[in-house]
Amino acid sequence: MRQSRTRTRVRARIPRRHGRLLASVTLLVATALLAGCGPKVEAVTDVRPGQGTPVEGGTAVMALPPAATPNWIFPIGAPGYLATYNSAIQNLLYPPLYTPEPDKNGKLTMDSPRNVARKPRFSDGNRTVTVTLKKRYRWSDGEPVTADDVRFWFELIRANKDDWGGYSPKLLPDNVEKFQVLDDHTFRLRLDRSYNPEWFTADQLEYFKPLPRHAWSKKGEDPKKVFKRLLSHAKQLSKFDSDPLWKTTMGPWRIEKWTASGHVSLVPNKRYGGPDKPHLDRVVLKPFTTASSEFNVLRAGGLDYGYIPPSVMAQSAHFKETGYRIDPWESWGITYLVPNLNHPETGPLMRQRYVRRALQSLIDQKAISEHVWHGSAEPTLGPVPSALMEENALPYDPGKARSLLAAHGWKRGEDGGGTLRCAAPGTGEGHCGKGIDKGQELALELLSQSGSTETSNTMQAIKSSFSRAGVRLDIREQPLNTVLGTTVPCKPKEPVCSQWQLGFFGTQGSWIFPAEPSGQQLFATGAPSNMGNWSQPETDELIKRTEYSDDDSAMRDYARHLAREAPVLWTPNPAYQVSVIRSDLRGVDQNPALTLAPQDWYFVQKPARGGKGANR
Repeated sequence: MRQSRTRTRVRARIPRRHGRLLASVTLLVATALLAGCGPKVEAVTDVRPGQGTPVEGGTAVMALPPAATPNWIFPIGAPGYLATYNSAIQNLLYPPLYTPEPDKNGKLTMDSPRNVARKPRFSDGNRTVTVTLKKRYRWSDGEPVTADDVRFWFELIRANKDDWGGYSPKLLPDNVEKFQVLDDHTFRLRLDRSYNPEWFTADQLEYFKPLPRHAWSKKGEDPKKVFKRLLSHAKQLSKFDSDPLWKTTMGPWRIEKWTASGHVSLVPNKRYGGPDKPHLDRVVLKPFTTASSEFNVLRAGGLDYGYIPPSVMAQSAHFKETGYRIDPWESWGITYLVPNLNHPETGPLMRQRYVRRALQSLIDQKAISEHVWHGSAEPTLGPVPSALMEENALPYDPGKARSLLAAHGWKRGEDGGGTLRCAAPGTGEGHCGKGIDKGQELALELLSQSGSTETSNTMQAIKSSFSRAGVRLDIREQPLNTVLGTTVPCKPKEPVCSQWQLGFFGTQGSWIFPAEPSGQQLFATGAPSNMGNWSQPETDELIKRTEYSDDDSAMRDYARHLAREAPVLWTPNPAYQVSVIRSDLRGVDQNPALTLAPQDWYFVQKPARGGKGANR
């Protein structure tokens, strides 16, 4: 079930039928090109891949995604703080036991040489798991990393599971009956039943990580009290780089600077015991409010590792001429609009299967992928990466969408225009459905992340398509952290539940999977990242099968069912970013799991130049 994706990225031929979709894109491309005009910059470097002499040291500056501000350092993720860039930084300070990485065939594997633990051993019919830590790891204060440090992490999530962003009912920590420390470097888990070893390793053991009990907790201290104290520190963003709590780390990096605006700089942890020790002196993660502001800095040579919007792919030649290489960063994920099924007004609308299917049939994913994202995205076909999907269950078909809505009692005005209204309230065939009043409009508001031309154009294209079928879509853009903090699972009477109807946070992909792309966090009842509050017994049973059985049919059946149900509205899944990387910055491996490994990065220079002239 593990595959890497390939994608046709750029197509020169544009069919006429998509002219309306492209009008706004053409204007934005022209604007971006003009913004980049000016005197030709000096070449950053003329060193090409495969050439140059490796040197130690230097500073590499990497751009963060637009409107993305790192704001969570505590290595136990909380709802609303689960952005990929947060976890990527956390894992450089507090590595998990197991790290997903592509193997030589491009498939994601949990068997990485940088793992903190050796390969887990399953026994007793896959009900017992034994894990041994590698002995070379120490905390930055010199104390050894032990199995008890992993137990400390487990005790914290077990006592505070409702505040942990990774919690799914009946899974971690519920499915571990006993955590037993066998010696300083070995622990054993007794599970509540037999599990698929591949799934358990990829989807459960991926969370396990050592945390410094000796530095963060007093002997015998209640884990609820410890967690509350740690949480209070985690919410003091302006003190991340000065708080003594976060100075005890075990990863290859430690914090040098972390500002409230999201500027993060990391320097090597001299006590790091792993095999992948840093080559650079410093890595700087630089925030930008918009993709265009990042583009201008990148074009002026102010970044070593940045990205360009797909709308300005025509300028890729300029970057190649001035010493950069272009490398799209593919992700192992899916992208979607999430409907709030518990919203007091629009929840009843979106709980209707026919409404979701009709709206999905109004999203022209192929056209958006090709012409808004310029081939750097591909349609999302269901709840797992598209490489694992066998068919498109709900292709673009506006005629079918209009017929489906009409068959359930939705009508436009006498002149055939305007927004659809429910003309046949009630349940049963030919009616609008439970909770929908007579005369209610088929109108929705979308809370979408700001900062991306492609995202804005995608939403405008969807709005236009919806409008032609009589569905009104109002769009409100906010920074990514605001969207993530608002579009959270909620109960109908909670205040936050009335604050959003549809949400989008997928400019870099909405959800990036572990090696086994099961849906227990996304679509299981009560799951932490089940933002839309989807709950269906059949879905829950299909998800359980993927957890318990290693039969390929389990994942296939789950994927087929959710593709047809459309618990969310599938939208094109973009490359995480179209990366632009200095040719003399090497060792950059763009992991489809979106982890970072800047400890592998290093600069090279031409032998004739000597010294460290290529460094920054």
